[in-house]
Amino acid sequence: MKKSHSGANRLDIIIYYIIFHAFALLGRIPRKMAFRLAQWIGRLWFAVDMRHRKVAIENLSMVYGATMSPFEIRHLARRVFCNLSNIVFEIGWSLYLNDARLRKYFRFQGMHHLNAAEKKRKGVLILTAHIGNWELLMRAAGMIGFSVSAVYRPFDFKPLDMFFAHLRSSSGTKLFPKTKAMRKIMRSLKNNELVGILLDQHAGRAAGIPVDFLGIEAGTSKGLALLAKSTGAPVIPAFLVREDGFYSIMFGQELTFIETGDNDFDLRENTRLYNQMIEAIILKYPEQWFWVHRRWKTRSHRRRSEKRVEPTNLTTS
Repeated sequence: MKKSHSGANRLDIIIYYIIFHAFALLGRIPRKMAFRLAQWIGRLWFAVDMRHRKVAIENLSMVYGATMSPFEIRHLARRVFCNLSNIVFEIGWSLYLNDARLRKYFRFQGMHHLNAAEKKRKGVLILTAHIGNWELLMRAAGMIGFSVSAVYRPFDFKPLDMFFAHLRSSSGTKLFPKTKAMRKIMRSLKNNELVGILLDQHAGRAAGIPVDFLGIEAGTSKGLALLAKSTGAPVIPAFLVREDGFYSIMFGQELTFIETGDNDFDLRENTRLYNQMIEAIILKYPEQWFWVHRRWKTRSHRRRSEKRVEPTNLTTS
């Protein structure tokens, strides 16, 4: 367990240890029993948490309203809460993750795409999203020998931030807080490391651009497109989802940067391409995405596109 906690006071450290041991206890529960508990807790959470239930149902209705009944949307929203509850137990379980468990429970697909990108010696930008259990993705990549960095938004609650910093760095992952991360990202790419970027959350007007996401315009960070353009680093989509009792980690083929000479157009079109890759995995595993986040937050962005763009398939073969 990490012993050094910069900037933390004594109370923060005490609460951190309580959180750590609570997750460690959850991690001792057998996986099948933990899954059943998560289903029960998820249904209870869905019943009592009116605020997040409303957000999830509103989001799902915007995307699936034309193809699903209100009953079906509500049922899917409940499954989303069960998935999120499962993550809590999996985080505890991951504290005991070792090579034997990695080989037993994790399946890697499309590794040749990642290996080919790494051979270019420009670093690799990993496009990912809050789907399945994203907390396990970079940790698994670190455990199989890749040098990994990740951009993240620190938690407001210091002890919880300390816990997740420990969890995410336990396999060697270097963490870059979202603000002022650019210099560290550039250094990591220069050292031919993997840099993970979650691109599926709302971005305001200063950092984002409105592009289509699941048929609706959404403020999306242009940071990944800017990095790909300025560094030439390949962009590889990577997602971790649950399949048949296993964790499937899927690496897609490199996303070739669209470059026309028109900077604004290039940023928009590449960001749209990145969104399409995230769409593809969400539409395949809708119950495993983070629907409780207000993805279409800015009112002017919440209009349905006149023409729906079909998502690109995630190709791992």
